[in-house]
Amino acid sequence: MEFRTFADVFLLLVRDGQVLLALRENTGYADGLWNLPSGKVEPDEDLASAMTREAREEIGMELHTEQVRLATVVHHRNPGEEARLGFFFEAAGPWAGDPVNAEPHKCGGIGWYPLESLPANTVPYTITGVDLYRRGLPYGPHGFWPPR
Repeated sequence: MEFRTFADVFLLLVRDGQVLLALRENTGYADGLWNLPSGKVEPDEDLASAMTREAREEIGMELHTEQVRLATVVHHRNPGEEARLGFFFEAAGPWAGDPVNAEPHKCGGIGWYPLESLPANTVPYTITGVDLYRRGLPYGPHGFWPPR
């Protein structure tokens, strides 16, 4: 059987030791939890293009593909679900403008939080990615993996 997986992109927008998080609402997944601006990679879309699209859609940031740098990868799996690869991108260099809640129908607000002290109600998949980023690690697994 051929291996296939879903791909997600996450934006690490960091300033002064704090990272931008968005509060999920009305999405059907992890509502009430904080998460990085993120989304799924669409068909025929490369990872960096997916990241810049999600940044524009979710927080109104116009980033170019050259402004995002791959920071870490998380191989994630919820119990009973298929695995996913989460590509965590750092916004590199200065960016123009301030982020806004560009999707109020899916987001209860945005806020800046210390990288080393995320809110208790943060999506665990996100916590793993932020932790790997903080420690400078390029990869880590998260979630339910059957014993080998």
